[in-house]
Amino acid sequence: MTTKYRFAPSPTGFLHVGNARLALINWLCARASGGEMILRLDDTDAERSTEEFAAGIREDLHWLGLDWSALEKQSARAAAYTRAAETLKNAKRLYPCYETAEELDYKRKRQLARKLPPVYDRAALHITPEQITAYEAEGRMPHWRFKLDQEVIRWDDMVRGAVEVDGASMSDPVLIRSDERPLYHLPSVVDDIDFAITHVVRGEDHVSNTALHIQIFTALGAAVPTFAHLPLLMGPDGGPLSKREGSQSLRELRDSGIEAMAVNSLLARLGTSDNVEICHKLDEIAAGFDIHHSSRAAAKFDPAELANLNAKLLHGMDWNEVADRLDCDGADATFWQAIRGNISTLAEAKDWWQVVTGPITPVIEEADFLAAAAEELPDGPLDAESWKQWTTAVKEKTGAKGKALFMPLRLALTGRAHGPEMSNLLPLIGREKILARLTGRAA
Repeated sequence: MTTKYRFAPSPTGFLHVGNARLALINWLCARASGGEMILRLDDTDAERSTEEFAAGIREDLHWLGLDWSALEKQSARAAAYTRAAETLKNAKRLYPCYETAEELDYKRKRQLARKLPPVYDRAALHITPEQITAYEAEGRMPHWRFKLDQEVIRWDDMVRGAVEVDGASMSDPVLIRSDERPLYHLPSVVDDIDFAITHVVRGEDHVSNTALHIQIFTALGAAVPTFAHLPLLMGPDGGPLSKREGSQSLRELRDSGIEAMAVNSLLARLGTSDNVEICHKLDEIAAGFDIHHSSRAAAKFDPAELANLNAKLLHGMDWNEVADRLDCDGADATFWQAIRGNISTLAEAKDWWQVVTGPITPVIEEADFLAAAAEELPDGPLDAESWKQWTTAVKEKTGAKGKALFMPLRLALTGRAHGPEMSNLLPLIGREKILARLTGRAA
């Protein structure tokens, strides 16, 4: 049987790294098992779901390199949910309730005041036809609750191991609102059935949902998928990441110059017993991925760690990985080899291309020293050995050494105190610009 996973975001905001981690791990699990992943947009919240966010989700997943075998939208599946609801009603597992929000809130407060768990008391199971007539005469429309079997619900979780949840401790969940719109639980289970999902990988905040979902699967006569619940990803402040924290959205990370494979490399290993490793392709990550290595402890996402990993990724990238992405007209592999070890985002390459091609404003601190240095510039074509030959000659002529020798030359030729090896930059800058910059002229 083909294994099928699903990533099911709500298009009510842009993806953040916590979402991306779930998408990535579902994709990796599918790839490792030779299966597939579908993308399901949970867009039943018509007020907050937008096509802009839906398009943004697809764009972010494409940026990460994640693909899917099918795209499904819950907004197009109302008929399927209605059929499932009728099946549950006929089986006496879905029952109508007429309490108002205020009445339910009053009940909860009374239970809490008595130090009792705020579990629904199933009063609706005992209302008479006369009461129903009276409620409907008031204009009340029923919401529908799923009648849980009050027993221990068990499953073997791929991350948490053996899990038990006491059904008696849970309220019968509302599956259909009074306006007849289904809530999260029913569409989620019906979709997993109809799309033949074999594995559900999601956050640990869904553990209690899984307990009631298992009963809904069973009530609908369907096989129960295998579940995995990952610990939530914590932000730098120690709190759960939220899609409303723009600084952690994939869009913000991408715009700031973070590479997709830096994100993938970090998120695939966060919260596992495996060391974070730089990978240049998703297949490299998939080859060493095992969800059973996941810890039950929360993992912390540190933007500084991601930035450091991003720099290391760039430092190891070959020219063919960046050639069509550099905004440096005329740049070649020699230039990339010279500067890649000194950038933390790809956009910074453009700054060094400006240094190489000019014009720049030289920083002149010792004009006489630079004039003497100009006289010692080696004849003929400049190559990787020219810097050593030149500085040796300048040292012999001026007596300067160490920082006093190298820094004035670097400042004059690049306008910067730090950067790539001058032996690599010298041939790229070229004799004409070198001589002009040593005299303080922009070139």
